[in-house]
Amino acid sequence: MAGTHRYTATVEWTGNTGTGTSSYEGYERAHEIRVPGKPTIPGSSDPAFRGDPARYNPEDLLVASLSTCHMLWFLHLAATAKVEVAAYVDHAVGTMVEDASGGGRFTEVTLAPEVTLAGAADPKRIDAIHQDAHAKCFIANSVNFPVNCRGSVRSAATH
Repeated sequence: MAGTHRYTATVEWTGNTGTGTSSYEGYERAHEIRVPGKPTIPGSSDPAFRGDPARYNPEDLLVASLSTCHMLWFLHLAATAKVEVAAYVDHAVGTMVEDASGGGRFTEVTLAPEVTLAGAADPKRIDAIHQDAHAKCFIANSVNFPVNCRGSVRSAATH
């Protein structure tokens, strides 16, 4: 499976209220993210930047991408190791800071996956799988800030 993979997306601004960007307050941040053959994602900016809170913003999507990539690698590695995962939920949190120029950057993302195993839970084995998943995650390997993982594990057999 080694090789080069290409991904395409079309992002189209849909927030022209009739006067374009004639003023900062005069336009909506609404846009659509389209990938061929997939549902459209309604986008906006964060509400702090005049965005629509009902739409996904780039910061949401970055945190979700890191969480999803880690989860998919974790599940793959667990299956390969014959560790049966019954449930997985992550409550990821990203921290972004603005600078004096109005720009900014993410300073960290913390993943908090809760893993439920079908059988007995061995926290050390699960931690090792999390570490391997982190090392393999394409998205985590592409960002310039720490991605922390503070997972928990339990056995479905005891709950």
